[in-house]
Amino acid sequence: MEDGGSYAVIAKPKARMSQLTSPLSSPCLDEFCRLDRLGLTVVGQQVAPDHTVLTCRVLQAGDRCPGCGGAGIAKDMVTRQLAHVPFGWWPTILAVRVRRYRCPSCERVWRQDMRPAAPSRSKLSRDAITWALKSLVIDRMSVTRIAQALGVAWNTANTAILAAGRALLINDPTRLDGVEVIGVDEHVWRHTRHGDKYVTVIIDLTPVKEGRGPARLLDMVEGRSKKVFKDWLADQSPAFRDRVGVVAMDGFTGFKSAAVEELPEATEVMDPFHVVALAADKLDQTRQRVQQATRGHRGRCGDPLYGIRRALRTSTGLLTDKQRARISAVFADDAHVEVEATWAVYQRIIAAYRQPSRAEGKQQMAALIEAISTGVPKVLGEVITLGRTLKRRRDDILAFFDHPGTSNGPTEAINGRLEHLRGTALGFRNLTHYIARALLDAGGFRPRLHSLL
Repeated sequence: MEDGGSYAVIAKPKARMSQLTSPLSSPCLDEFCRLDRLGLTVVGQQVAPDHTVLTCRVLQAGDRCPGCGGAGIAKDMVTRQLAHVPFGWWPTILAVRVRRYRCPSCERVWRQDMRPAAPSRSKLSRDAITWALKSLVIDRMSVTRIAQALGVAWNTANTAILAAGRALLINDPTRLDGVEVIGVDEHVWRHTRHGDKYVTVIIDLTPVKEGRGPARLLDMVEGRSKKVFKDWLADQSPAFRDRVGVVAMDGFTGFKSAAVEELPEATEVMDPFHVVALAADKLDQTRQRVQQATRGHRGRCGDPLYGIRRALRTSTGLLTDKQRARISAVFADDAHVEVEATWAVYQRIIAAYRQPSRAEGKQQMAALIEAISTGVPKVLGEVITLGRTLKRRRDDILAFFDHPGTSNGPTEAINGRLEHLRGTALGFRNLTHYIARALLDAGGFRPRLHSLL
């Protein structure tokens, strides 16, 4: 699991090591290991079968008292060990010899300044933290693999990565600038019987609409309800809410009402995928009902309606000649006329979305919604229910044709990436940790992180 795990910590060099003399001079080795920019220089090197230790010293003297500014007297020396960037997946440890000073005037004791090399109390050098963050965000490595490469415990690597990710990327105050189109959907973050397994994901669809890049994850909030989405919108700045002009969503009315209340000037768009999926569900329900009425049992191999169940969900333009012949043969039976009528509605919805002309597609969709909203025979109960739903969300459905590029498809794609993340991590147990990892993975930070390296 990504929220824990026990791995060997290379805290101290093993006793048996081979002393190697590097062919490189100390300045060249400093530059090669990128230690010069950390304020360190190499004074020794030891190689063990499973890791390398570079003995270093701090370049800056730091002998001035931080209290009175007087000259300090060298007191003793301590060694601080830092995991550094691995070379060839070989863990590298920096054994930094840090001198301690004592002020003869105020009796103050201090150490040489190590902050250029590593944050306070950190077990990783700054370069190691940057490498780990890059490996997680850009290379999509697991924390387990990163920890093994650094030669540290899982918790050590995970804590350092998330702290750096929040400081450099997630907490960037400009991260929500320029967002004009958002998508909202639910996501199952864990498959257990205990606790709320759903979260609401908010996606930035602006890059997709403008054709300049993929969608990115903006945030993830525990729960799925009107209140969850409404509270998230209310927490954003007025400038953010004023910029958002379009909200793409599924058929959940809670998201719709939250957007109407918090973004009164925005246009709500019901995603085509969910409209088609809604019609497909009604088609399945009709087929199953007629199956029971004509055969007296659920679909079995050899039953006419069961045999065409997949072909019915396929667009007519993609059907093979064999599938067309099988569908025609089944519909020739008058007992299946209700399935044929529902299938025709389903195909008209698909055809409207596939119209090359958006104006023509919108006209066809509006005509279909009007046709199935009233006057449908009572035997077509599923079509009647579908017509009521489409009529209630008519404006949201038709708004898609007026806002090209606005679809919840990229939102579903990010949901798929999050599923892959959970698979790589072998599951998550901590939602706060999962949200941070999800933002780093799908938050669109790769270009920014490239610029920081």
